[in-house]
Amino acid sequence: MRKKRIALVFGMEDTFPWALIDAINSRGGDQVEAMPAEISYIKDDGVFPYDLILDRISHEIPFYRTYVKCAAASGVQIVNNPIWWSADDKFFDNLVAKSVNVAVPKTVLLPHKDFPPSTEAKSFRNMRWVNWDEVFAYLGFPIFMKPAYGGGWKDVYKCDNQQEFFAAYDQTRDLTMMAQEAIEFDRYYRCYVLGRSRVHIMHYDPKQPHHLRYVKNPPPMEPEFEARVRRDAIALCEALGYDMNTVEFAVRDGVPIAIDFMNCAPDADLASVGEDNFKWVVENMAEALIEIVTSGRKLELTGTWPQTLNTSKDVETAI
Repeated sequence: MRKKRIALVFGMEDTFPWALIDAINSRGGDQVEAMPAEISYIKDDGVFPYDLILDRISHEIPFYRTYVKCAAASGVQIVNNPIWWSADDKFFDNLVAKSVNVAVPKTVLLPHKDFPPSTEAKSFRNMRWVNWDEVFAYLGFPIFMKPAYGGGWKDVYKCDNQQEFFAAYDQTRDLTMMAQEAIEFDRYYRCYVLGRSRVHIMHYDPKQPHHLRYVKNPPPMEPEFEARVRRDAIALCEALGYDMNTVEFAVRDGVPIAIDFMNCAPDADLASVGEDNFKWVVENMAEALIEIVTSGRKLELTGTWPQTLNTSKDVETAI
């Protein structure tokens, strides 16, 4: 019986992919082996040489996204699910979070500032003028504006008043933007969630330069609070169906509020996350992928959110 083959699709990363391949191969025995994926043109015969692919880069390279979608359709297990990953967005994910009792900031989805390509004013005949007074009353200032699609702190603005808000909005081009209440937090945590069961909580300070954000020697967490963070992190990833994700919580008045939790190819570079966090994610990701590839798990188009969202309510009733 041949070994199950785990392949990594990755880009400019240098530390995590190779360390993960080594970790899988040291644990795989006669059952599992790992390697970098080798991709050329895609033939329409549905034949792929791998049993599982860890996708770290297809969100940036459309050709790879089609490759992993077709691989999934042919029976290859993909982490993370490229079909759902292609469909979800941060605003929708807030609704998913609410459905599994995870606190999120108040959020509004905004119309495009500029016309998207191949559209004009007549394309927007369903649109009505935004009542900005209602938006500002709902969210309050300060407000964070961020893309509903995308990440990496690109096109993120903090606005302390209406003038700053509109100045930022004017820079957003044809992006789909969200406006979100700013959470004045006293603690902030970033959590790796792997295989929808393994959680590594990292004390994080997003106000620091990138290389200093992972806090060394943080104070201990209260057991009940830590259990809440772990529960919320797993609940989010189960609902979304993601096996590798990071979930960020801003803590206000003792309540962890999920700020950012659609990080399907999260940073795992040794230089940025630090040696201890790097070791944890490599070892636990290796074990999670081996469990997945040997489990025979079938294709899942989504996580559990179709069951957790209340689609039977009256349409005019709030969530």
